[in-house]
Amino acid sequence: MKSIQFLSVALVLLFTFASCSDSSDDPIVIDENPLSEYTLLTKMTSNNHTIEVYSEGEQFTIGYNELFLRIKDEASGSYFSNADVSWKPMMHMTEMMHSCPASNIEKTDNASVYKGFTVFQMPGNADEYWELEMEYTVDGQTYNATERIEVKAPADDKKRVSVFMGTDDTRYILAMMPLEPEVAVNDFSAMLFKMDNMMSFPAVENYKIKIDPRMPGMGNHSSPNNEDLAFNPTNQGYDGKLSLTMTGYWKINLMLENENGEVLKGEEVTEDNESSSLFFEIEF
Repeated sequence: MKSIQFLSVALVLLFTFASCSDSSDDPIVIDENPLSEYTLLTKMTSNNHTIEVYSEGEQFTIGYNELFLRIKDEASGSYFSNADVSWKPMMHMTEMMHSCPASNIEKTDNASVYKGFTVFQMPGNADEYWELEMEYTVDGQTYNATERIEVKAPADDKKRVSVFMGTDDTRYILAMMPLEPEVAVNDFSAMLFKMDNMMSFPAVENYKIKIDPRMPGMGNHSSPNNEDLAFNPTNQGYDGKLSLTMTGYWKINLMLENENGEVLKGEEVTEDNESSSLFFEIEF
């Protein structure tokens, strides 16, 4: 008798669960791609593998690009979680080739995702173009892949990277880090590199970047509570504060000083000099 009662209760619970399940119109969707909210910029297919390159942005752009990678083994359909990965972006010009600043590629908290950054100095065109050269090692086997990529100017055409010769006869690349500007005192960062040769762009340490934000369309007024950018050894970049008192177009005038306080590039903004030759631009 107890067995029959137990069976009856079990059947009631089973039918109740089935009825509740059938009444739901929202299927459970499991997203297996940890980068599904990012933009897939390109796929590189080689060695029966596919390298997927993602970004928060919509395109490869001149200036700073944070990129995320996954490497898929097409034979098994799985992604490598134990690869050692390196890269070299290469610009093919009509008479020469050169690379650009690029970080090491690191593993992330997700075992199948790797990340790094590049700083493209210039866009490509029909005759001059960028290639992304990849090298990766899995279980002792090294592979290579190369893909042509399209690097464009920012959609808003604002200046976020500057390539220049300093007064010390050294060529520098100064790139603004991504910023979502607000009418507030914003955290503001940049990265500085020097060009040792056409393939080597080491980060520059212990310099200073003075900032003077101005609104050219509003009498060239500035703003209070700005902080110049100082070197941060933790991220190898330069951090400071940018005060924006209203929306609109801002020119962020810059002056680069070395560790001895000598000005390598840029000028002070005065009544007779409305802007520096070294600057970034934002509009919001």
